[in-house]
Amino acid sequence: MSDLETDVLVAGAGPAGLLLAAELALAGVRTTIVERLPERPPYCRGFNLNARALDLLARRGLAEGLVAEGHQVPHAPATGLPGPLLLDGTATDHPFSLGIPQTRVEEVLEARALELGAEILRGHDLRSFTQSADEVTAVVHNGRFGRTIRARFLAGCDGGRSTVRKQAGIGFPGVDARWYALLGDVECDLPYGPSAGPDGRSVFVIPRPGYVRIVVREDDPPSDKDTPVTLERLQAQVDAVLGRRAELRAPRWLSRFGDAARLASRYREGRVLLAGDAAHIHPPAGAIGVNVALDDAFNLGWKLAATVRGTAPDGLLDTYHAERHAAGARILANTRAQVALDEAGDEPWADLMRRVAAHPAGNRALAEIITGLDACYEPGGHAWLGRLAPDVPLRVSGAETHLAALLHAGRPVLVDLTSSGSFAAWPTVVAASSPSILDVDAALLRPDGHVAWVGTPGNGEAGLAEAMHRWVGDAPVPASA
Repeated sequence: MSDLETDVLVAGAGPAGLLLAAELALAGVRTTIVERLPERPPYCRGFNLNARALDLLARRGLAEGLVAEGHQVPHAPATGLPGPLLLDGTATDHPFSLGIPQTRVEEVLEARALELGAEILRGHDLRSFTQSADEVTAVVHNGRFGRTIRARFLAGCDGGRSTVRKQAGIGFPGVDARWYALLGDVECDLPYGPSAGPDGRSVFVIPRPGYVRIVVREDDPPSDKDTPVTLERLQAQVDAVLGRRAELRAPRWLSRFGDAARLASRYREGRVLLAGDAAHIHPPAGAIGVNVALDDAFNLGWKLAATVRGTAPDGLLDTYHAERHAAGARILANTRAQVALDEAGDEPWADLMRRVAAHPAGNRALAEIITGLDACYEPGGHAWLGRLAPDVPLRVSGAETHLAALLHAGRPVLVDLTSSGSFAAWPTVVAASSPSILDVDAALLRPDGHVAWVGTPGNGEAGLAEAMHRWVGDAPVPASA
């Protein structure tokens, strides 16, 4: 396989593709991104990193700088509820949403990927590919000529209209949009927030640096939803809703979106994998899009890297579909539910949901569901099992540190919290102590920070060998195990 141009070819340099490339490069895997746009667009799609995404990025040391730049809001974005979903007391190390441009997040991820050795080919459009039992051969054009790139795997991170997904023959079942909205980054004199018109409809105005983002439902959208949005069309729609003239100026970005919801039938087809919008599209409720893309990439990166290196246990790469397809289904369900709640008016079930959200416990549970903080890949058993391990303070080799720092290298870690070093003979072990953990002797952490095994007082090493073989592979097991 040494004659291949790269180990993994990634289509798309959005958040999913950039983080995936960084994760692969961290593990020493040759990675090439092809991106059809010659440079990052001047407009910004999103402005929100949620608590779950920040927790994941912290496991690679990438969250602190972003948090220092962004604006913290102590609640999760949600649609259809009368009040905010507060994050205080939820299962996160970052109990806030971070206001930060997606373009800045992409800049940080791109710098990380390049620093680790990934290659990014901008202005290169993946047109087609074939795959065999051993490799993928892709045809890529840069506007002047085409070339082929051979790789061991192809990752489609190329958006909702994914060429990779379509050519892989992966279905994209779901529901079509029932409505469309126009989005415009413009200058205007409307106040921030919703401005209601005489018939009850509203224009939403969201502040942005130096301009505002206007969102308004579209009357009579064109039959071809890809028809470019013009300032004139946005102006006419805003005026129609408000019943008066509200001049819009200096457009930066004009777009259209709907409430379609689709989920790829599978996230893997042979040597082709999907992540981000290529794997799922959904209503924008909860501002979840970029966050889910990062979640997919973080789950896939270490599994694909181990597969390329030949150290992965049997079936490891298949767990990507098993874990993230189920997560995608939950995301579609909760975003669609938020839209339904927003449109429900005085329906009794809607009143019930709003009452649940008003209760502290219900508010907390809904916040964790909408942000993905409830993610658990091994339900049942210990409260940590299958969940992202909390970033508890630790003492390692006499120095103060914290759990997330143990994962910066992107490797599995067995944290031994016993005073006697009971697990010292096991591979990947880190001896540590923490007064904040009283019921755990040890924990096996996957490279993504999720807990694969928990040792509690009285159960010794029971189940550890099985967890090691399942998630770490052919690492040696002590004779005593």
